[in-house]
This record gives sequence, structure tokens and C-alpha cells, in this order.
Amino acid sequence: MFDLNTFLFPLPMDIAGISALILAARIAFGAMLMHHGIAKVKNFASLSTTFPDPLGIGIKTSLVLAIFGELICPIAFILGFLYRLCMIPMMFTMFVAFFLAMRKAPYDQKELGLVYLLLFVLLYIAGPGIYSIDFLIAMRVA
Repeated sequence: MFDLNTFLFPLPMDIAGISALILAARIAFGAMLMHHGIAKVKNFASLSTTFPDPLGIGIKTSLVLAIFGELICPIAFILGFLYRLCMIPMMFTMFVAFFLAMRKAPYDQKELGLVYLLLFVLLYIAGPGIYSIDFLIAMRVA
């Protein structure tokens, strides 16, 4: 039965509920970021001559680092394995994309990078939750 008071003024969720939301966010946003990484791998040959190099480290190196941040790290992010460590390249990639690589682009063309960056910062702060490999490791170590 629908309870208007609970709907309007919900009680705090338990740790399992919060962890379930974090897991859903990890899966959804990790998979979406992986989509960008997969596209970069598929188009590596053409991108390796045109990809932005905002850090001055070389086009191919920039592309490989972007693929690492958008494909490899999101796999660990989804699994909750070395969660905060794998998020650093993801956040850095989005920072570089928004503030450096696309700095002259109109906001609507670069806002997705900012959305990912802000979301990843919030998820970094929140931690992986109990539905993660990191939690299982922490329980064994404790």
C-alpha cells in the first residue's frame, strides 16, 4: 500500500540499500564509460593520428591512457576491485577531457565529461559499498 508520508519523508536507508544503489551506479556508469573505451579501441588506427594530446605526451600515449581510463579501469570499478585506485585514472581522463582537450568546445559538446567527473568524485567519496570485491577482501583481512 502506498504511504504518502514515507514517500515524502523517507527514513534513512540501511547500508545494504545504499550499497545496492552504489552497485547499480557502478554497473550503469561503468558500462557507459566502457562504451567510449571500446569505441576508441575499435578506431585506434584512425584515432592514433588525430586524437588530442593536451598533456604533450604524444598522440598514441594519450590515446592509450584514455583507453585505460575508459575501458580497463571501469571493469575494476564495476567489480568494486581496487575501487578508489581505479577511479583515479577515470576521474583524470574526464578532467582532461573537459578542462583541456575540449576546453574550446561549446559546453553542450563537453558537458558529458563534467557529468562523469562529478559523478565519479561522488562515488569515490561514497566508497564501493558492501557489494564489492574490496569489501570481501577487507572482511578477510579484518
